[in-house]
Amino acid sequence: MTDLFTAPPRSPADPAFPEPRSSRRSQRRRRRKRGRSLVVLLVALVLVGGAGYAVWSNLESLTGLTNPLESKDYPGPGGDQIDVEIPEGATGTAMGEALYDAGVVASVSAFTKAFEENPDSVLIRPGTHTMLEEMPARDAVALLVKNDTVDLQLTIPEGYTADQIVERAVQVTGLPAKDFRAALKDPAELGVPKQAGDKVEGWLYPDTYMVKPDDTAAELLTRMVDRTRSLLQRKNVPAEQWESVLIKASLVEREGRHAEDKPKIARAIENRLDDKTVLEIDASVAYGAGKPGTELTRADLDDPKNRYNTYEHTGLPPGPIANPGEVSIDAVLNPAPGDWKFWVTVNLETGETKFAENFEEHQRNVEELREWQAANG
Repeated sequence: MTDLFTAPPRSPADPAFPEPRSSRRSQRRRRRKRGRSLVVLLVALVLVGGAGYAVWSNLESLTGLTNPLESKDYPGPGGDQIDVEIPEGATGTAMGEALYDAGVVASVSAFTKAFEENPDSVLIRPGTHTMLEEMPARDAVALLVKNDTVDLQLTIPEGYTADQIVERAVQVTGLPAKDFRAALKDPAELGVPKQAGDKVEGWLYPDTYMVKPDDTAAELLTRMVDRTRSLLQRKNVPAEQWESVLIKASLVEREGRHAEDKPKIARAIENRLDDKTVLEIDASVAYGAGKPGTELTRADLDDPKNRYNTYEHTGLPPGPIANPGEVSIDAVLNPAPGDWKFWVTVNLETGETKFAENFEEHQRNVEELREWQAANG
């Protein structure tokens, strides 16, 4: 008799050796992916040969593989947990394919049917979702709708400066501020073009980003820069104009509170540039002075050492003063027709802004602002 405590251990190569659960999962996923490739190949071949229906309908018996397009569904309730990545902009079919490949649903068509029948499916957000293996398609949709993603969401508002973005990113991700500061010291490594010099301001696109547990500060910043470059390319902005467009858009972003005002502000800026007159934009002066616009003094407006002082220096400031969103970029690319050269917000509560073609008209608008300030303390 063999002693139970002295018998040699079984080798993993032994057929009787129990296979790890993770290995079984991987093999199932590999079989599904091979199966999908074989399905596509078979369909192409049999359709050419004219015997498509017979082979397609008997696919499983012929190959031992599951047809992902057949509306098969698991009875549930589901097995082990598994993380599935739902990419941004994914359609119901794309989600179904990802879930099928991961072994969550029995077929793509069962999922897409459940997706279309659930009115809340529009609430599904991109990111890494924790699902169950072999769960009913209807339950899979419901679980995705709950939006319980493993990823964090980092939302950057339009008009934030690079410093504000770093502060927000540190709060949300828990990554060290020094990691972001170190990454910002090498804009080229982040994808910022040479025309921006050593500055990343203006290139960190404001949007919501899904943050994975292993993301680094440099990777997050690179994704923001990539989003800006992609947007400019999609709008057919010549590469040599990227920086000037972002500078103008950043001014529009910080000066315009309402979308309908931004194309007018963009036009007023162009009119002043054409006339070679100073822009006189407080937001730019404040950025260069490193203080809020509400704290500007006469000395700040008269300071020629501030390169962003658009009261002292003609033309555009040397770089963007914030990170503009798509609305402000569109305003710069398509400014409203008009002869405006001045604008002022006459109601600081509602953001109502009035435009003027000459200084006298502008002064009347400024007086309206003064009256509002007197009436509202």
